[in-house]
Amino acid sequence: MAERAEAMRAPQPVRAEPVEAPSRSASAPRPLARLRPWVIPALLLLAFELYARRASALGSDSLAPVSAALKAWWGAAMDGSLWQATAFTLGTAALGLLVGALLALAGGIALGLSARAARMGFMTTELLRTVPSVALIPLAMLMFGFGVRMEMAVVAFATFWPLMLLVQAAVRQVEPRLLEVSRVLGLSARERAFKIVLPAIAPRLFVALRLGVAVALVVAVTVEIAANPNGMGYAMMIAQQSFDPALMLAWLGWIGVVGYAINACMLRLQQRVARRMGAA
Repeated sequence: MAERAEAMRAPQPVRAEPVEAPSRSASAPRPLARLRPWVIPALLLLAFELYARRASALGSDSLAPVSAALKAWWGAAMDGSLWQATAFTLGTAALGLLVGALLALAGGIALGLSARAARMGFMTTELLRTVPSVALIPLAMLMFGFGVRMEMAVVAFATFWPLMLLVQAAVRQVEPRLLEVSRVLGLSARERAFKIVLPAIAPRLFVALRLGVAVALVVAVTVEIAANPNGMGYAMMIAQQSFDPALMLAWLGWIGVVGYAINACMLRLQQRVARRMGAA
């Protein structure tokens, strides 16, 4: 009996039960799940197609169905006007964003590291950042005339202020111990910015850059609609003034597609950099 009781008190070995591997259908996304985000846009396009066809049958020339807009887009793509206008808008927006981002990066780091500089520049920042970028078009036209420089200047002004404020906020959130270590090591202001601050705020910089890309594209198209006789915005205005609603809607849809593609590329780049830096 004692031996039997001793055997009952002894810990019994735990049997490992087989773990079922997750099924392929549960881990891999289904094709239908990938199509779900496109259901509502497809229904809206179908509704617009039916409404525009009915309006055209009643004698209205102000709207064109989606099928006619696609034909007009194909025609613009074949004669090269689509790619020429797209290249001009994207190139000018990229130049303006580059100038605005570089200035915003330098200004945001300076204001974020120096509380005295932030106090001195507070009133100037609050006054100038509230000025609409479109209001600078007449001034930019007087200074630069029509063309790339005028549009680039307006885009740079529009992207500078939000980017600078985001960079300044990111610099203020840098771990104070890192800045203390840089002072102990005797790093110069330039070395502190490139070796300490920039690596620390890199993930937030890509968030700010995504915002800047969207602002740059919107402002570039707006300038072309209002004043600059080049680019996608100007082409859309010419189509509207020529009473060609199909071509106008084609340009409008193409601008939306270009903006979506740029945002998707920036999001993919941000995720890749975040993985490289070990972020979740």
